[in-house]
Amino acid sequence: MKRTISALALLAGLAPGIASADSTVRFWYHFDNPENPMSDLVAKFEEANPGIRIDAQNVPWNSYYDNLYTAIVGGNAPDAAMLKMFALPRLLEMEALEPLDEMIAGWEGRDDILDNLFDLTEAEDGKHYYLPVQYVALYLYYRADMFEELGLAPPETCDQFREAAIKLTRDTNNDGKIDTYGFGFRGGKSGHEHWGAFTLGREGVALDESLTSEAGVAGTQFVVDLFQKDKVFPPSAPNDGFQEIIGAFKTGVTAMTIHHVGSSNDLVAALGDKVAAVPVPECGGGRWTTFGDESTGVFSNASDKEAAWKWISFLSSEGNNALFNSATGQLPVTKSDSATWDQHEKRFVDATQASLPFAHLLPASSATPEFVNTVWPTNMQRALNGEITAAQMNEAIAKLFAEE
Repeated sequence: MKRTISALALLAGLAPGIASADSTVRFWYHFDNPENPMSDLVAKFEEANPGIRIDAQNVPWNSYYDNLYTAIVGGNAPDAAMLKMFALPRLLEMEALEPLDEMIAGWEGRDDILDNLFDLTEAEDGKHYYLPVQYVALYLYYRADMFEELGLAPPETCDQFREAAIKLTRDTNNDGKIDTYGFGFRGGKSGHEHWGAFTLGREGVALDESLTSEAGVAGTQFVVDLFQKDKVFPPSAPNDGFQEIIGAFKTGVTAMTIHHVGSSNDLVAALGDKVAAVPVPECGGGRWTTFGDESTGVFSNASDKEAAWKWISFLSSEGNNALFNSATGQLPVTKSDSATWDQHEKRFVDATQASLPFAHLLPASSATPEFVNTVWPTNMQRALNGEITAAQMNEAIAKLFAEE
């Protein structure tokens, strides 16, 4: 009799559609803002689901994944957590995640998730282990006042971008020195997102041996020429990071740069209607921009997987998702919340959504962290400074991914 009861109790924790009474879902998340809405979300969920208690733990970002991997190995993983796509290959190797396809298929909120998000978060095996909860996509910021002054239209192609950048690079106070540059290029870490917009959208080019093709080399050469020949980047560009590109844009040192909606409120506070946004330009036959992801997942060790699913799907549902993202600086994943979103100016939300059809994640590869942190910035800086050619830079990147 005891064995029968135990079996039924186990089934109640695992079978879709059944949440066991008095379940506790341990949920890990990372919010930089200590004044976040998680306690309100937990209270709302627990009121609607009296048999489920949520133990939400805000884990510091700097040690988030180290702590998560250690907890999984030690058999003490949370039941659910916020997760990024770069972690998916390792989590699957650890057999740590529960497939969500059946739950997503039967979820009434599925059709309210923005188009393309399920495609972008699909695993290589065709299954879904993640449920989108917030996102960004990078786009082109431009100084609308400067464009209007010179009678320029926002660039739609790489050629138009170059022409505009050259015209916007000028001596505005007639002291014989350039004081405004056409584009604020991020040559430091994470600047691959800028380079990618000019290189990876080209027909047939990706982070593999195709980088060494004529089209791939042309993309990197385009970036190098903007700096060396056209001189439309500030001299500091090879070493510039996020703070530098945003600071230069706010102060008028640059007229264009690339980032996402997370910077928009700060830029509006400084510039008002002088700042605007459009998708990155088409270069060599296509467009490419970075998809900034954040999802949630259910762990395979969860004592009550259905309760964990109820919680994460609650966070990705209308109203709750808007409240969740009020603390993240990113955008809601639901169509309904997106339509009424007022945490960012509409023009930046529109630019983000218009960028989704050609937004991409970096490869789910063990080579990707080295590409982002070391290989790309080192080789980009050397190429900009004339120490190596565009072809040599692309060869180094292609070799890294070939050795994976």
